[in-house]
Amino acid sequence: MNEDFWAADAIMRAGVGSVFPAAQLVILCDGGPAFSASYGWLDPDTRQQPTGPHTLFDLASVSKLYTVAAFMALVEAGSASLDQPVCDVLPELAETRPIQAYEDPLSPGDWVVVDAPGSECAVDARQVTFRHLLTHTSGLPAWRPLYREASADGARRMALHTFFSYPTGARVVYSDIGLILLGMAIERLTGLSLAEAIHRSVLAPLALRETRYLPVADPFDPTEEAVAPNVAPTEFCAWRGRRVAGEVHDENAARLGGVAGHAGLFSTGAEVARFGHAFLAGGLVSPETIAQMTREQARDGDIRRGLGFALWSPDPEASGNPFGPGAFGHTGFTGTSLWLDPRRGLGVAALTNRVYYGRGAVGIAALRVALHRAIVEATDT
Repeated sequence: MNEDFWAADAIMRAGVGSVFPAAQLVILCDGGPAFSASYGWLDPDTRQQPTGPHTLFDLASVSKLYTVAAFMALVEAGSASLDQPVCDVLPELAETRPIQAYEDPLSPGDWVVVDAPGSECAVDARQVTFRHLLTHTSGLPAWRPLYREASADGARRMALHTFFSYPTGARVVYSDIGLILLGMAIERLTGLSLAEAIHRSVLAPLALRETRYLPVADPFDPTEEAVAPNVAPTEFCAWRGRRVAGEVHDENAARLGGVAGHAGLFSTGAEVARFGHAFLAGGLVSPETIAQMTREQARDGDIRRGLGFALWSPDPEASGNPFGPGAFGHTGFTGTSLWLDPRRGLGVAALTNRVYYGRGAVGIAALRVALHRAIVEATDT
């Protein structure tokens, strides 16, 4: 172990059993490995399956970065453009739709109202561009209960025909729906499945051999969990009636077959860190494209967005705040995160399965800030 990171290591060890049962932490400095460790157990009750460096974690929304990278490769190839209307590729969006409250994914029965009083009551979906999807300024709701549809086709139709939650461009509202549509657009632009498109343009060029989707043929088939035994289990899912292991935690992604633009990828800390390093050192998309992806494209209060990436925030409780002002990254609901700090040449991949203890568990937010602060202090001394 690199002794410089003893404080970060201690924070991760203290998180085992309280914030998460299993985790990996990988730190890259100037492109080289500076620290790597695994923590906890895949079965915290028996403690007979220790987490290892090849254990796969459900990346949740960190998957979005891979979808965005695949789309930006298409932009570089001239197959699409950032300011192109999405309806050019997904003609289902060529219509006017109402603005409505959307279902709160964390509080069933409650509704989220985004639109300010006195603003427009409808949105012409034809004005939504790919830049809007990438910056979470499309007007699309953050979430819809796609998983309640009886089939993957029904879930896709709900996403394609959803109402809006605010006027396009007026706010920054982080939207799973927007990235689901981006994944569908990639499929139509390439003629490939999203999994194959991401493999060809992202995973294969970076030799990420362990990163993969774990397709779900039937979310209600309990034998699915035996497909990949070296996967950190996540939550006991009321919808599926069992603890989720070896398949995507996100219900909407599961209903979409386990492959979606917003979630579904599984990986290791080492490979997530290597993916992130490509945005510091190049090798996946051009330096000009990276500069576009990592500069401020939209802002709403302390929320700053690039193309796909979350950017450094002045909010001291934001996970990226301990890094420098040029930092960029992403987090995932299951307890995963990737942050890059160009000034320090620093990449940090922290993968956990914090939802094992339930999606209401909140300790991961404070742990991320403390962890990142400890890493920054170690690299600055």
